Amino acid sequence: MGNLIEIQSQIEKLQKQADEIKSREFDKTVKQILAMMDAFGITLRDLRQAGGKAPRKTAKKRGKPGRPGTKKAVAGRVARQSSVPKGSKLAAKYRGPKGETWSGRGSMPRWLAELVAAGKSRESFAV
Repeated sequence: MGNLIEIQSQIEKLQKQADEIKSREFDKTVKQILAMMDAFGITLRDLRQAGGKAPRKTAKKRGKPGRPGTKKAVAGRVARQSSVPKGSKLAAKYRGPKGETWSGRGSMPRWLAELVAAGKSRESFAV
């Protein structure tokens, strides 16, 4: 089967290979985890509570979340509950005559505002 020294040498080689693979895939894995946390609105506090640890107390609180029911508190909940990850592209809901698109979120684009002002309905440009 082999002697102890050969087996220990093989273990060392395999451990080095495992460490190299781990270091190569670490950044990619962290990005995937952060994307999933963002998609589901998971915070570090949620992870600590799920792991059975109480949330850490920080010396200085950054930003006040606001009292429940206030605009600030509601806006925070809405942002966390978003089903679309931040920075991702949304499907177009409206298409203009020159191929312009708008997802229906944010301010109405100028091309659509001009057409609506000219008497056309926004729904006539729905995809």
